[in-house]
Amino acid sequence: MAVESLACARLLALQRNGQTAALPLFRQISKRDLNSARKLFAIAGVDEAGRGPLAGPVVTAAVILDPRHIPDGLNDSKKLSAGQRAELFDKLIARHSVAIAWATAQRIDRMNIRAATLWAMTQAVAALPAQPDGVLIDGRDIPAGLPCPGGAVIKGDNLSQSIAAASIIAKVTRDRMMQICGRDAPGYGLEKHMGYGTQFHRAAILSKGGTRHHRLSFRPLRDL
Repeated sequence: MAVESLACARLLALQRNGQTAALPLFRQISKRDLNSARKLFAIAGVDEAGRGPLAGPVVTAAVILDPRHIPDGLNDSKKLSAGQRAELFDKLIARHSVAIAWATAQRIDRMNIRAATLWAMTQAVAALPAQPDGVLIDGRDIPAGLPCPGGAVIKGDNLSQSIAAASIIAKVTRDRMMQICGRDAPGYGLEKHMGYGTQFHRAAILSKGGTRHHRLSFRPLRDL
């Protein structure tokens, strides 16, 4: 399916072994319908971390949850502490189907952040150990090139446990990558603010310029 707004695609059509279902998407998706569908179909949740920072990759994750082993406390990564995210990350990696992909700062500069994020989402879905019957993406856009039907869900990390799981995997992975970036490029605090445009970070950029980890198409880097 080509990249498009969910104004044009409001149902996720699922099919497996003669079973069919159509999940209402966008703002109408219900947790009850989603939980019922997950008993019959393999549904991957997809989310990203790092669209807004001035440095580092945008990281995406795709997760197919095993309904027999849903960890307690699964929630949108933004509502969890770093310790809670790390604990859930380990449980998700151990028991569920998980794939991770990312777009580098250089790819972001070439493609733009939206296109690079959607590209990385497609890569994450393709890297899953088994192809899902359908994909739920947090947000408004459906990536091109998915190997199965896909639909977008606004605030999906609050509605879908699979998307919430993907948000945790993406966030923890990116934070760990930014720790490495911080060691590689000291003096910018990348390991602390994770590349976001804090006052300290912007001052360092204006004083020393960017590094190979910075998105040169983002302000203030593109104005230097």
